[in-house]
Amino acid sequence: MLVLSRHRDESIMIGDDVVITVVDIRGDKVRLGIDAPQEIPVHRQEVYEAIKRENRKASNLGASETRDIGH
Repeated sequence: MLVLSRHRDESIMIGDDVVITVVDIRGDKVRLGIDAPQEIPVHRQEVYEAIKRENRKASNLGASETRDIGH
C-alpha cells in the first residue's frame, strides 16, 4: 500500500484520468473529492462489497427463482 500525506486542497493523480482531492479535514474524518471518468465506478468500500454480495446471490438464483423478474 502506498501511503501519501496531503493537505486540504491538495490532490493525488491515479493514472491520467483520476484525481483525488482532499476537500476537508475535521478531527479524524477526511472528505475526499474524486474526479473520474463516468465509465469508472467509484464506491465506498462497504457499498462495493454489498454490490458484489448481491451480484453473487443473483448469479446463484435458479431459473424458477428468476422467472417473474421484470413482469
